[in-house]
Amino acid sequence: MEVTDLAAQVRKEQKKGPSRRLREKGFVPAVFYGRSAENILLAVKNDALINLHKDKKDHAFIKLIIDDGSAQKIEKLSLIKELQVQPLTGKLYHADFYEVDVKRKITMDVALRFVGKAIGVENGGELQHIKREVKVSCLPLDLPDHVDVDVTNLEIGDSIKIRDLKVAEGITLLDRPDTSVAAVAMVKVAKVEEAAKEEGAAEGAPAEGEAAATAGAAAAPAEKEKGK
Repeated sequence: MEVTDLAAQVRKEQKKGPSRRLREKGFVPAVFYGRSAENILLAVKNDALINLHKDKKDHAFIKLIIDDGSAQKIEKLSLIKELQVQPLTGKLYHADFYEVDVKRKITMDVALRFVGKAIGVENGGELQHIKREVKVSCLPLDLPDHVDVDVTNLEIGDSIKIRDLKVAEGITLLDRPDTSVAAVAMVKVAKVEEAAKEEGAAEGAPAEGEAAATAGAAAAPAEKEKGK
């Protein structure tokens, strides 16, 4: 489980005026909440949130290091529940952090990582990635970074389904078991048909000599009319 630290400070006002002034100073108004936690109004640096978003870590676990003005800073494990963006400017507007309880299962989308080279591809087929993520349920500390999909043994016409995936104990896959995640499809048939169409079109067109003769025959009557 990857955890990214993010500094935050407590804010005492939540009206539009103070929030606007925070944004002008380079901060984003935020709130931390959860099942067992009281809501905490926060301010986090805009640049730090932008970097998280660029690195695609806004869906990862975030350890908020909260400065509430006391000597001891508060640490809270969380996920970004919502990240609001201003439609016109594209600037970050507000962030919601949801408390993560390491003793409670969570539901998350996890990326699929395709490994190996399918036998069917070497025989002229095409590997199709039908799903890129799967939904899993597990304790936060058991959450994998990805789920491997070994496509090595896929022949043309074969597929890998959710029920074929291997995951560690304690992880439950929530997608339908018969849902396909990858398949190898035949592509040669389409190419042969395309080649046949092109060949047929070429046979239907007159040869260069025939075209010249046809043009000459068409011109002859016109010359006779001119002679009259």
